[in-house]
Amino acid sequence: MIILNALNSMWHSTSLINLSIGNIFLIILGIVFIYLAIVKKYEPFLLVGIGFGCIVANVPGNELIKPGGLFSYFYLGVQKVVFPPLIFLGVGAMTDFGPMIANPSLMVLGAFAHVGIFIAIIGAKVLHFTLAESGAIGIIGGADGPMAIYVTQTLAPHLMAQISVAAYSYMALMPLIQPPIMKWLTTHEERNIMMKQSRAVTKREKICFPILITIIIDLLLPPIAPLITMLMLGNLFKECGVVDRLAKTASNSFMNVITIMLTLSIGSRMGADTFLTVKTLEIIVLGLVAFMTGTAGGIWGGKILCKLSHGKINPLVGSAGIASVPIAARVSHNVALQENKYNFLIMHAMGPNLAGVFGTAIAGGILITLIPH
Repeated sequence: MIILNALNSMWHSTSLINLSIGNIFLIILGIVFIYLAIVKKYEPFLLVGIGFGCIVANVPGNELIKPGGLFSYFYLGVQKVVFPPLIFLGVGAMTDFGPMIANPSLMVLGAFAHVGIFIAIIGAKVLHFTLAESGAIGIIGGADGPMAIYVTQTLAPHLMAQISVAAYSYMALMPLIQPPIMKWLTTHEERNIMMKQSRAVTKREKICFPILITIIIDLLLPPIAPLITMLMLGNLFKECGVVDRLAKTASNSFMNVITIMLTLSIGSRMGADTFLTVKTLEIIVLGLVAFMTGTAGGIWGGKILCKLSHGKINPLVGSAGIASVPIAARVSHNVALQENKYNFLIMHAMGPNLAGVFGTAIAGGILITLIPH
């Protein structure tokens, strides 16, 4: 009897007694995310942290996710919208805007690829979300995690966990989601088009670009100015040539630290008690629809430019109009390589990809400005 009582006490002292079917499902999902990151190499910098955070969030009683726990403090960076501008600073320091400056005509693909935002907004309204909630859900289609967090915190902060998880998960899974759509909507001949090298962009152009964009955005779109301002500051660090240490720090160690905290905090919001709801499922589905229709819109825009240019533009670069830099550009490049191992689209795809960042920012600024909150 004493032994049985001891065993019973030990059982009740573990987390196993409170482990639900939902917890088990999401722990498995977290393991799948980590598997995709390690084995399939699907954006490991995002999926490893999100997957691990998801596992931790579904072990009942874990002190890391409780109020006052380490992960709860990490999540304050999401709630207080600290991480998005800092992520943009690092992205700017890693980014070469030369391809977009060299071929500005491809910027229109950033607009085509954002049709998914508005389709998701309409779908959310049909499912009886409020207008503010619909706007926050729609921005998932921009494939820009920091912008999704920024807009959601303004319009529908109560949906932050679901939207941030959906946005970053789909960004990481883009190499899985986009290629079937790209191949379905294009022909072998179109995917095989080899684009000519763009003109060389001068150092002066690259230095003037972030300064001019900062002034224009701060004057015309103040709601999203903090993000674009930090993006341009990071890029100025990179291009000016006199603060190499700052550029390297922003693009490497600093960016890595923010990524660790951001991915773990997002994954830690995937607890079964709050995440496995009908509303969450609807948001996940709407986010997927937004990604798929945005990819299709970009491809159709690429096909139009292909016709107008008499076959000089590969339609695959259109899918890179989704704002996730450089993930979407890399997917376009990889699909082209599958058709022709000498077809290097990465630099051409970076133009629409970078235009997509501005497209999402403009869409987010419009939503924040026009939707009451």
